[in-house]
Amino acid sequence: MPEQLKNFFDREVVERIAAMLRGAHPSFPEPRFLIEASDGLEAHELLGRARHIMQAMHRALPSDFERAASILLRSLGPELEREEFQGMGVFIYLPHTLFVAEHGLDHFETSMRAHYELTKRFTAEFSIRPFLERYPRETLERLHQWTKDPNVHIRRLVSEGTRPRLPWASRLRAFQKDPLPVLALLELLKDDPELYVRRSVANNLNDIGKDHPEVLVDTCARWKDGASPERLWIIRHALRSAVKRGDARALLVLGFQGGGEFEVTASFKPKRIRLGESVSMTLSVTNRAKTRQQAVVDFAVHFIKANGSASPKVFKGSKVDLLPGTSCTLEKSISFATMTTRKHYAGTHRVEALVNGRASDLGSFTVIA
Repeated sequence: MPEQLKNFFDREVVERIAAMLRGAHPSFPEPRFLIEASDGLEAHELLGRARHIMQAMHRALPSDFERAASILLRSLGPELEREEFQGMGVFIYLPHTLFVAEHGLDHFETSMRAHYELTKRFTAEFSIRPFLERYPRETLERLHQWTKDPNVHIRRLVSEGTRPRLPWASRLRAFQKDPLPVLALLELLKDDPELYVRRSVANNLNDIGKDHPEVLVDTCARWKDGASPERLWIIRHALRSAVKRGDARALLVLGFQGGGEFEVTASFKPKRIRLGESVSMTLSVTNRAKTRQQAVVDFAVHFIKANGSASPKVFKGSKVDLLPGTSCTLEKSISFATMTTRKHYAGTHRVEALVNGRASDLGSFTVIA
């Protein structure tokens, strides 16, 4: 998690949570909570700070979860007015969701009610996952009911909470193995009127495709039949990783096939750079066929690793639509600056064009220490 986000959880936020809880429960031990929630808070990152506050909250609230959850729910502020929350303000409820996830597992109905209310103010996509693991049938039945809820945040929770590879969250291994229960929910949401929900559906499908690429493509091919423009957007967004991998069936669903008639050449400026510098690549794409051709043109840079071997990283290029004999130009700059997510090494870096998933060599450039 980004380091700068952790600073949201400071003394002021602790005081706000204390005031909310005292307003819902006049005998709440506010002074003790303020001391325990603030002491040592700065030593943690974002999630650690939220958990630190949650633990102080647990010590201050009644030990009986039913009573504690009732106080938490009475302390909540107004529901979100917009479909997508902006800014860090809603993260004030992250300790509340952690409380439900950690202490509510033996209280299914009360916890479901808490998820329902919290997701309308923040999100319960993280806290509902332990319930999917312990009570898969009961939780899936509840989510099935929530696909018809009038509140957009509840419907989005159905999709976002069941993502097998949700960022920042533990993976749902059972759904990675068998995605059919999740697909049954997505079927009910694929024509949701809100983009906020449809985007979550697409992201969930994209997750499924990383473990079951054939299921992803089969689903998108089936959904394409009679699809509205809104559902076609879901299909394109869901297939983005498959397209990046050069999956021929995914490209075919999107209307791209062939590509052998395209000629792609590249130039590199400069062809020899130092670590920390950038290389500019210019790709020229020409249609050598006698008919109009469409294609997705990406490219892969084979980055040198610490042991001297190379590993390809695919970069998005563009969709091209060319008449016979015509050309277009694509440009990209690749930085070799030091990053926390990738360390660069000297050596010859080979580059390939990926035209509708078909690879062709474009040459290379050299990085020196």
